[in-house]
Amino acid sequence: MNAFLYVVTVLIWGSTWLAIKGQLGDVHPTASIAYRFALAAVILLAWARLRGLPLRYPARVHGQFALMGALMFSTNFVCFYFAEQHLTTGLVSIIFAMSLVVNMAFARLFFKRAITAKMLLGGAIGLLGIGTVFWPEFQHFGLSSGSGQGIVLSALGTLVFCLGNVVSGKTQAAGIPVIQGTGYAMAYGALLMAPFAVFFGHGALFDPTPQYAGSLLYLAVFGSVIGFGAYLTLLGRIGGERAAYAMVLFPIVALLLSTVFEEFHWTARDLAGVFLILVGNAVMLTNPALLRRLTGNRFPAPPPAPAEPAEPADRSAADR
Repeated sequence: MNAFLYVVTVLIWGSTWLAIKGQLGDVHPTASIAYRFALAAVILLAWARLRGLPLRYPARVHGQFALMGALMFSTNFVCFYFAEQHLTTGLVSIIFAMSLVVNMAFARLFFKRAITAKMLLGGAIGLLGIGTVFWPEFQHFGLSSGSGQGIVLSALGTLVFCLGNVVSGKTQAAGIPVIQGTGYAMAYGALLMAPFAVFFGHGALFDPTPQYAGSLLYLAVFGSVIGFGAYLTLLGRIGGERAAYAMVLFPIVALLLSTVFEEFHWTARDLAGVFLILVGNAVMLTNPALLRRLTGNRFPAPPPAPAEPAEPADRSAADR
């Protein structure tokens, strides 16, 4: 089942970057984001109602939903939508792929999970790959340039998304199901975007062209309901740092689509950088025992965690 969820996440999220490009035009990005997640929230919550799933939660839990919506279903997408005005979709997806490294760092910070030597090695190789792909932009980096703004926005969106992973993981750990939690979080994300869409909006409120309407429908149903449903289910089952392994492959899907539809031209530097990114992520995925054999035991196994003291079965009896 986990393998199926990985495949769904990779194929759908690898294609959503190109669909986002179809949203850029006369409609302000904040309005497009609000439409997308409002539609996705209606679908998810209506499905929960039809299945008779509980939809009432205390205000404290709704606060978590709102925070998750602000991080995963609004703010981060503002960054990505504007980033794609300056970078091709494939390049944005490459930066987002490093959420694997950020998720691991956050797992250590918020969940006290160990960071192993292979994680550090893989992350370093992956960052070297990103540096290779964007080396010309880094040489002349500046916020006044379009590429510089695209890089910063993509990195910021990735960071905010990973913070949303932390909130989602804690929500699921508290027993909140994915369908209801995601539906409410998307609704709050859409509500957060609505006033910004009114304030910053310009041009048309909606674009009825097949390109805009079709990409909106695809992003809402496949990219949001199905894609996020699959990813967040993985997140709850195996943790954010392992669920983010899906990020290893979907940039390849995005780059292939960018090559076909955006005339992205590969250079030797691009190939080398993507190769390093894949190698870095593969190192993180490699079984630790296999990695130690391949490197001559240069990366010893981490020491086992100390055993927790057993709680007495009957505390009152133990006190007696």
